Amino acid sequence: MRALSAQVRAETYMTLRRGETLLLTIGIPVVFLIFFSSVHVISTGTSTAVDFVVPGILSLAIMSTAMVSLGIATGFERGYGVLKRLGTTPLGRPRLLGAKVSTVLLVEVLQAVVLVVVGLALGWSAGGLSGAPAIGEAVAVGLLGTVAFGGIGLFLAGVLRPEVNLAAANGLYLVLLLLGGMIVPLAKLPSGLADVARLLPAAALSDGLHGSLGTAGTVPLESWVVLALWAVAAPVAAALTFRWE
Repeated sequence: MRALSAQVRAETYMTLRRGETLLLTIGIPVVFLIFFSSVHVISTGTSTAVDFVVPGILSLAIMSTAMVSLGIATGFERGYGVLKRLGTTPLGRPRLLGAKVSTVLLVEVLQAVVLVVVGLALGWSAGGLSGAPAIGEAVAVGLLGTVAFGGIGLFLAGVLRPEVNLAAANGLYLVLLLLGGMIVPLAKLPSGLADVARLLPAAALSDGLHGSLGTAGTVPLESWVVLALWAVAAPVAAALTFRWE
């Protein structure tokens, strides 16, 4: 456990000291939250824009950390030979991966605290935070989303060269941001495109958090099913294809 905890501290320190990582995981979500809560450019179907935006930005934060930040960092570590060397130390590969997952969860907790505080300051009604069942559903949805996006990030990191992985992860981030119902409601997309988007983990995560933390009060069954499928398929694909060097 000492080796694992030491690696978690090291991973967390390295994550939080990188300016580009802080921009991606904290800066951009906060800016998006403030901007889209204040500028009413899209009809959200809620009494106030911030009630729609907060769950969506929480989804964006999970995707940013679990897929983009984890995937890009792991890809460059693989390219530089860091993963290979760490895997042969007493730490071992299982605890190395455990440390990375633990770091992702710690960063997500920090993101959630910051975004909830900012959201409340902007007037978020926080209806979902008034009951333990809703909070439990939100946490469960967030964990499934973390596993799904973490699997996607590690899959890309394990099969692509670091530079290609960097471009692919950022490109996928933008596509899922636009199609995930995080900022633009899925109802505003063309019907065919919206149907495809609902099969993607971003839309399932966003719908799940909107359901648990928003006015709906419940997570759609479709979101549970889609997230669960991605949470199984993505890590399995990553495990089968990941190359440590």
